[in-house]
Amino acid sequence: MFAVKPFKINVQQTVLDDLQNRLRQTRWPDAPENAGWNYGTDPVFLQSLVTYWQNGYNWRKQETALNQFPQFTVDIDSLTIHFLHIKSKNPNAKTLLLVHGWPDCFYRFYKVIPLLTDNYNLVIPSIPGFGFSSRVAMTDDGSAKIFATLMKEVLGYKTFFAAGGDVGMGITKSLANLYPENVAAIHLTDVGYPDGSEDWSKMSKTEQEFGQFIQQWWYREGAYAMLHATKPQTQAFGLNDSPTGLASWIVEKFNSWRTPDGTIEDHFTKDELLTNIMIYWVSQTINSSMRTYGVAAHQPQASGQKVNTPTGVAIFPGDAPTPKEWAERKVNLKRFTVMNKGGHFAAMETPDLWVKEVDTFFKSEAVK
Repeated sequence: MFAVKPFKINVQQTVLDDLQNRLRQTRWPDAPENAGWNYGTDPVFLQSLVTYWQNGYNWRKQETALNQFPQFTVDIDSLTIHFLHIKSKNPNAKTLLLVHGWPDCFYRFYKVIPLLTDNYNLVIPSIPGFGFSSRVAMTDDGSAKIFATLMKEVLGYKTFFAAGGDVGMGITKSLANLYPENVAAIHLTDVGYPDGSEDWSKMSKTEQEFGQFIQQWWYREGAYAMLHATKPQTQAFGLNDSPTGLASWIVEKFNSWRTPDGTIEDHFTKDELLTNIMIYWVSQTINSSMRTYGVAAHQPQASGQKVNTPTGVAIFPGDAPTPKEWAERKVNLKRFTVMNKGGHFAAMETPDLWVKEVDTFFKSEAVK
């Protein structure tokens, strides 16, 4: 038997007081004149974010808003798993598991909850190593097995849909491949990327160009992932100790991976950025979340195999320009949509568009 316990976020005041002391004592580095985002995090934006964090941001308000959603914890395989479980009032509602990625958390989906509950029972867990789940890094397969237990044995959902992106993409693909009798269909915002092991002679010209794009992307943007996969402990000391450093590490990705127009604040509010950062800070999960890259890098995963479960894919302009041919190579593709707005965190940045696309797919004939 599994003991499901109601959960409320209630950060101790001493943690918040310590945070304010650390923010006040930030030792700011020098920066080139008019650096902007050209060298990484924009120092002008980060200083404005930290100033707001100290003088305008209200964690207790955000905590209350998050606690409006029913949250729980349960122990599975000696790990504590935190999850949201929002039941629809619709007696014919399907069940949908939503899986976040890095550097976000369950908070990625807070805007879409009220848009989905007319038609779906929602289960939104914190991946092991993230948020309020145990600080243990798991492979895609390991997390998938825990989530399958959560869905089938803890909550009693024998058949369900799943959707995810980033790390959540890998976990969702593993779920589909390991539990095809339970996962009726999946929706993804990426399907994985060429890694150089492919036989290029069997790839289309469009796929080859995509592979070249990804190779260049790794040179420009991939240093973080290499560090996570090889030396996560090295940067963990600084990121777990300095809230300003943690904010810099995370917010740079929200800027780089958003819809490529305007400024970061045209797409995310400071409150949204800080609430996501705060969940990492108060749970002290930046290290375990980064280690996830390392444990996944050294062994074959079911997420690396082609998915036979019906799959919908939406590619947003802030993400890599995945061609349809590549998606067809990786999954049993039933719907492929190139979106005109949104990025890596589409459920947060463009919730209406993301929900419409996901809902259209799961209601389509392809998954019946």
